[in-house]
Amino acid sequence: MRTGPAKLWACRAVVFDTDGVIIDSAGLHATAWKAAFDACPGVDPPFDQDADYRTHVDGKSRHDGAAAFLAARGIDDPATVSATAARKEEEFVRLLHEQGIEALSGAVRLLCALHDARVRCAAVSASRHARDLLACAGVRSLLQTVVDGNDAARLRLPGKPEPALFTEAARRLGAEPPETAVVEDALAGVAAGRRGGFALVVGVNRDPANPAAAEGLRAHGADVVVADAGELLTEATP
Repeated sequence: MRTGPAKLWACRAVVFDTDGVIIDSAGLHATAWKAAFDACPGVDPPFDQDADYRTHVDGKSRHDGAAAFLAARGIDDPATVSATAARKEEEFVRLLHEQGIEALSGAVRLLCALHDARVRCAAVSASRHARDLLACAGVRSLLQTVVDGNDAARLRLPGKPEPALFTEAARRLGAEPPETAVVEDALAGVAAGRRGGFALVVGVNRDPANPAAAEGLRAHGADVVVADAGELLTEATP
């Protein structure tokens, strides 16, 4: 079925963010960040798993996310940033082993439809765990390539809101940004898609009951906002 926004199906390639778009791991990340920041002395007010997660850490590398949130609380100490980033990693791995991970059904349906339409797909993530997470969720075979935190470190790619992760994924798919769509849930990622000149930037709003969240995605450059990637298989969403 190809009744979603026509511009998506006209693209040669689609690049998906991983956490919160393809797999249901955003909650684990938010909980891990909460534990890491709550252990930092002087953090007041404490980390909010909704507002602070979306504003400061979503879509960013561990180091950049820790630095951004701590700076917002008036803490500018490299040692504290590094320790917090390391603590977040430990918490995330622990939660992952305890709770596991699943793919989001709407994203799976969309990936299958794109595969059938011979549209090449990639996943990007600031996380170094992305390949393992995608494999565990059973969707790695639907993706032609993955650009993750290991690639970003090796290639010295700047993190979102710079578009480098997306442009590298498009390059691996043999496509240019003007013929590639981006599907992203983080404000920084949406901004990266817009900054990179991609043909279509889809914002996935994980909090559809909150109109401000959708407006934030649009304000950062989303052409289309949906509550789930699977909505792109239905009639065009304004």
